[in-house]
Amino acid sequence: MLDAIVPLISLIALEVILGIDNIIFISILADKLPDHQRNKLRFWGIGLAMVMRLSLLAFISWILKLDQTLFTAFEINFSGKSLILILGGLFLLYKSTKEIYHKSEMKNQENVTDIKTASFKRLLAEVILLDLVFSVDSIITAVGMVQELWVMYTAVIVTVIIMLFASKPISDFIKNHPSFKILALCFLMMIGVSLLAEGMQFKIPKGYIYFSMAFAFLVDVIQMRTVRHTTNAGK
Repeated sequence: MLDAIVPLISLIALEVILGIDNIIFISILADKLPDHQRNKLRFWGIGLAMVMRLSLLAFISWILKLDQTLFTAFEINFSGKSLILILGGLFLLYKSTKEIYHKSEMKNQENVTDIKTASFKRLLAEVILLDLVFSVDSIITAVGMVQELWVMYTAVIVTVIIMLFASKPISDFIKNHPSFKILALCFLMMIGVSLLAEGMQFKIPKGYIYFSMAFAFLVDVIQMRTVRHTTNAGK
């Protein structure tokens, strides 16, 4: 039992880090909805992510087959996992670049337009699509770290509970600081590139990605505090 504690904590930490991408994506989509539907989208999005991951664990033998080569093209071996990651990466790149364009080039338009045109079902479908991509990647990563199924199940449940509690503060922070919204979208673009590269068998170490994200976040915080201090000093 004690031998499984360290792998369990390590897996929970890894799953939480991977889950940040999911929370950021859901938070940005939820911002398109009226206030009374935002929490609902976060709850359903994260809840369905848990159901999806637990269901995939039940079919763990099938999940492992996704790593088997289906065909080879341009000297690259493509598996079921590769195709899912490539499609997920392309989708994430498309959504993040579209949102960045919308925020930067169409900022003068009424925010009400977003609320009127955004459909809860459509946004939930987009969340489910990305949940699937992150879930497959998460489960295969978990299998590579631990062997006991109960450890994987426990890690998934604990991670989702943490995500549920963390989703609203993260969402509120992104909403209240527009500059961080663009930064968050750039993070998603980076994750999309990472998924695309991994699907093409070019693996970018996740530590590099999350370190660069943390550094960019720190720079933005320092810049925001500097601007605020300068503004207050000038009054």
